Amino acid sequence: MKKTLVESEIAAFEMLEMRGEMGLFKLLNALEYLSIPLVYLWKFTILAFIIWVGSFMFGYKVTYTKCWQIVMIAESVFFIPELLTTLYYILIPSDPSYWDIKAFYPLSLMNLVNYELVDPRYHYVLKRLNVFEIVYWFALIYGLHWTAKKRLDTAYAIVFSSYVLVFFLWLAFYAIVYK
Repeated sequence: MKKTLVESEIAAFEMLEMRGEMGLFKLLNALEYLSIPLVYLWKFTILAFIIWVGSFMFGYKVTYTKCWQIVMIAESVFFIPELLTTLYYILIPSDPSYWDIKAFYPLSLMNLVNYELVDPRYHYVLKRLNVFEIVYWFALIYGLHWTAKKRLDTAYAIVFSSYVLVFFLWLAFYAIVYK
């Protein structure tokens, strides 16, 4: 939805469309649409494994399938920022560049700084540090608590010692390795 309603309306893309030079971009967009289910399957699988291992560290016997379902349901939180981004660019009249749209992420640390002044290696990190990520943590916590039917404080410990720890390690790794 964001690609169709926002990104395709950028002036540069409109000029390429008028010249008949959009073929390559349309092909890349089609490949991107086809890759979305594979990327989400991979993401759900890895995150479910992290939660599953974390639950065993604390003695919870939660099946991998249940962890996968918890992750899949909790991921729905991330549709909200995409919807907000789309609404923002539709309702607020402006002519954003492609990079303006790529750098925008609602309620993230990226919105507190001028992305042009920040080293590109930190763009991803600043976008990932957002309110929706914290809501996602709590969705995982309550999903695990509800599924395992154990104490809530243990569910907190599982998510923070497995997913949140790996999340911050990933952000640090990305910031160090990205060039």
